[in-house]
Amino acid sequence: MKSKGIQQFGKHKTEVLNCTFELLPTIDIMIDLYEKPRTFERFQEYLKTLQGGTKGGLAMPIAGFNPMAKEHILDSLKELKKLGAEQIIEETLNNLNDNVSLKSLNRKFKVAINLSDDLKGGWTNRFTTDYDSKFKINGLFNRNFCTPIFWTSEKFTKDVIRERTLEYIFRAVYWLTKPKPKTLKEHLEQEIFVASQVKSKGKFQETDFISLNKFYEDNKNTDNYHIIFNFFYGDTASASLKFPTYAVIENVTGFEYSIYSEEKSK
Repeated sequence: MKSKGIQQFGKHKTEVLNCTFELLPTIDIMIDLYEKPRTFERFQEYLKTLQGGTKGGLAMPIAGFNPMAKEHILDSLKELKKLGAEQIIEETLNNLNDNVSLKSLNRKFKVAINLSDDLKGGWTNRFTTDYDSKFKINGLFNRNFCTPIFWTSEKFTKDVIRERTLEYIFRAVYWLTKPKPKTLKEHLEQEIFVASQVKSKGKFQETDFISLNKFYEDNKNTDNYHIIFNFFYGDTASASLKFPTYAVIENVTGFEYSIYSEEKSK
């Protein structure tokens, strides 16, 4: 099932886009993989599925999965299947209104759920993987893939699946008319756009953002990765990676600031 178009809401106006999003199922493929013994053969099968037989290729966007993950990831996948996660994603795509019509550009994106393991093993770092999945999507975008990331540590609900899917879809939509974000300001503008389209809500007060707002104003034109990362994920995440820290408090980091900024602008 396909969903054509995406409507522009509010003040965030772009050209009208003619784009299509359709589900690319991955859950059954990965369940089948994880039911095999954790051997080199399983890793080789993962690579073959990922690359499609072409070294360095990307046939199936499953890079968010740890091919050698332990049994708990199989349990999480079965939980997603029981919940009907891919059916929820498909319904979400089908319910998107005709909204974007870039008449000079026709893009068809395939949306594939990825389950990243942040509980056991060292394959995945929760913070850098999350950052890359939102801001370093060149390879996926250029191949017309969109990969909502879910985590083995989180509780899955229909609302979580629906909202996460929309967030990643609207990042792809944003990239259709905007350049890759480089500065802190451009990163924030992307996330404000996402918050405006998904209609994310936050329970914050203006006083929660006094220090973060100053940090943003002082650094909005920087393209320093460590500063941008710290703004969005906070000191604990930065320190865990031995990155510089800048006294960013975790409960009001950049993603919350983007929601707050969108609500404040209304």
